[in-house]
Amino acid sequence: MKGKIILVTGGARSGKSRFAERLVAALGTRVAYIATAQVLDAEMAARVDIHRGRRPEDWLTFEAPFEAAEVLGEALTKAKAVLFDCLTVYTSNLMLSPDAPTTAEGRCRFVREQIDELLQSAQGQQATVVFVTNEVGMGIVPDNALAREFRDLAGLVNQQVAAAADEVYLTISGLAVEIKKIATTIDEEV
Repeated sequence: MKGKIILVTGGARSGKSRFAERLVAALGTRVAYIATAQVLDAEMAARVDIHRGRRPEDWLTFEAPFEAAEVLGEALTKAKAVLFDCLTVYTSNLMLSPDAPTTAEGRCRFVREQIDELLQSAQGQQATVVFVTNEVGMGIVPDNALAREFRDLAGLVNQQVAAAADEVYLTISGLAVEIKKIATTIDEEV
């Protein structure tokens, strides 16, 4: 059985995490969950609790706010399906990490390299890796430079992972549509 990469994307509260959870659960195999959030305040703690409450007790949980490629590699030694939730939080963590360069161009390069490493860990495995991400660029243009940088970088990361994915699902209002098989590729390097 050849593994595959699946990307699940959508807006806030679109149902993307629930859909991704159902996808990996339906595989009927050992599941690892990679959480990227850092609990820095009560609101984030409440969000994490919602996600924890939905996960079956037999799923293995890994924390990876940084160095996710290594954590994914470890998870893949213990499970045949991995749910990575989520790429946008991971992107934000990387942008603001002490290891990140101080320029926007440097941060972009740094984050894209980290995502390349993450994809390399997922590719060629005998497991399915499901990445969850947010579509953050479909709304109002942010009013500050860092937020615009994040929005743009999140879009580039999503394109990078979608290009490598075997399947891409878009969730809207609790509904999921597989879009890669009906999509037209834009001839532009991301």
